Amino acid sequence: MMKRHIYEEEHELFRASARRFVEERIVPFHAEWEKAGQVSREVWREAGEGGFLCCAVPEEYGGVGGDFRFGAVFTEELARMGATGPSFHLHSEIVAPYLIHYGTEEQKKKWLPKMVSGEVIAAVAMTEPGAGSDLQNIRTTAIADGDDYVINGQKVFISNGQLADLVVLACKTDPSAGGRGVSLVLVEGDREGFTRGRNLEKAGYKAQDTSELFFNDVRVPKSNLLGVEGRGFKQLMQQLAQERLVIAVRSATSIEAALDWTVQYTKERKAFGQSIADFQNTRFKLAEIQAKAVMMRAFVDRCIADHVKGELDAVTAAIAKMESTEILWQVLDSCVQMHGGYGYMWEYPICRAWADNRMSRIAGGTTEVMKEIISRDLLKD
Repeated sequence: MMKRHIYEEEHELFRASARRFVEERIVPFHAEWEKAGQVSREVWREAGEGGFLCCAVPEEYGGVGGDFRFGAVFTEELARMGATGPSFHLHSEIVAPYLIHYGTEEQKKKWLPKMVSGEVIAAVAMTEPGAGSDLQNIRTTAIADGDDYVINGQKVFISNGQLADLVVLACKTDPSAGGRGVSLVLVEGDREGFTRGRNLEKAGYKAQDTSELFFNDVRVPKSNLLGVEGRGFKQLMQQLAQERLVIAVRSATSIEAALDWTVQYTKERKAFGQSIADFQNTRFKLAEIQAKAVMMRAFVDRCIADHVKGELDAVTAAIAKMESTEILWQVLDSCVQMHGGYGYMWEYPICRAWADNRMSRIAGGTTEVMKEIISRDLLKD
């Protein structure tokens, strides 16, 4: 692969530790977690003890105050090993920034240190059964009642849903105001009236707890409001660029991993008296994938560099998310084909990656939503 220039020595030292942690504390237990439908709480605490969670949290709140690249490194190492169970990236790179950017001092001091240590597992609840990616039309409400909000509604496809101790909830504090009525509210996992539905059965990501969440007259104090009332939609939009970049980071590394697994397999597997890799069709397919991997890596690394400087715009993030996930899906399909029947066997990492990563074209905004974002910018006056 091409030489990378975005990481410094401290990031590569962190990578060595992260890779060791993934190999020793995640990979050996991943099959067990897939059967259980969720990872253990212990691995969250171990990740916290190792300094792998919420690396961008400032020191005054228990973090190390690192830049986005530390989280990107950990995301890459998980993707490289096909470790899709622990949703550390959601907790660290998606939920924590909401608290960092919009939380009160009290909220930051209460929650961020526990998120850094892995004592508290966090989730963000946006998607609803009837709304999907249309966040302006969510129906979950948080209606003011004295010093409290009373929350009613339902969320679906919520990662970390079974384990979450803290949920950043997108809801309507003014149901008549459309997108201007959306607010973000913190909901603790033990609030009366807050219940979790079944752990959803998925085609992939089997070790990741993904759930329905139900809110029936859940009372939370108004001090649980995250940011400014009615600004929730804008807050979500401001943070979605990083979420989509995280998906692109994971996808670019998954492309490289799929290529590595397939090169190794085709070299070893024999057919008609020669290795699969000796056939011209195989060599040409691998060359095509290598070219896509290098091009994707160059673009995603540029996006990471721009993001660290605060220069990554929403449209470029949408392009990175769309193209990385679409190319990943093409690559995985080709790699499964080159594995033959074994590519459809769960014991092979290419099969699990194929099943897991179909979701990437949907999560964080579907490919079609990304096209809408890109085209609107392209055609604006």
